[in-house]
Amino acid sequence: MAANKGVHEVEDDALAAIDYCYERGWTDGLPVVPPERSRVEAMLAMEGRPPETVIASHPATGLECSLHGAAVNAVMAGCLPEYFPVVVAALEAVNEPDYSFHASTASTGGSAPVVIVSGPVVRELGMNSAGNVFGPGNRANATIGRAIRLIIMNVFEMLPGISDQSTQGHPGKYTSCIAERAESSPWDPLHIALGYGEDISSVTVFAGSGFCNVENHGGNTPESILDCVADAMASLSCITIGQSVVVLSPEHADIVASTGWSRADVCQYLFTQANQSVEVMQRVGKYV
Repeated sequence: MAANKGVHEVEDDALAAIDYCYERGWTDGLPVVPPERSRVEAMLAMEGRPPETVIASHPATGLECSLHGAAVNAVMAGCLPEYFPVVVAALEAVNEPDYSFHASTASTGGSAPVVIVSGPVVRELGMNSAGNVFGPGNRANATIGRAIRLIIMNVFEMLPGISDQSTQGHPGKYTSCIAERAESSPWDPLHIALGYGEDISSVTVFAGSGFCNVENHGGNTPESILDCVADAMASLSCITIGQSVVVLSPEHADIVASTGWSRADVCQYLFTQANQSVEVMQRVGKYV
């Protein structure tokens, strides 16, 4: 990838540079922003460390991503320079052993990084934390998640059908980045729940295998709403040996919290309700 292997010059216009990126296999299938030197330098200016600083490495291949490599791909994804600290934090998160970076990038299950941003940076970057939060329409959400995917492909060389053995994949493998709507939550924001101060922002990354939309338009008790969530989590088509990320809309969260339920209460209830018997799991041939 150009990020770590020198400078490539393309004579002509921006479209020629985009086509060159296609020819070199540096895109996710969509057009990319040509990573001109000035754009990369503007990205790196948001970081105080040297460009050659390694911020993540792939445990199976040993390939490393430097700040410079991350900046090149962030430009290509369409990020503004002020988004770069979030991209870096997300990469440092996937580099943590608990994330299981190799399995999430190579397995047939097809998981992809789900980036969850919490704290003051959400408002500062104008991130979408409201309707259509997993959908299109917001530059920060779309390009931060896309930058992570381009880095996985271009720097770590986890390529579809080659090193990335995902059976079917899912749209989140293009981009998946959401922001928490702290002002509409009845509970402490995620970054505070994780132990950070009010003025500190956090970036949490989860290897997600896909989305399951849980609809409940009439529930008015914690149980009536959370039973639907638990049913989706324990569905034979969805249940795995992994964990689940549950994203509640403000209306549902307010109903659940109105009787005094805490975030911990919600987690405990889902833990006890979202399950299948050993007999059923054996019948369908899953994990036993």
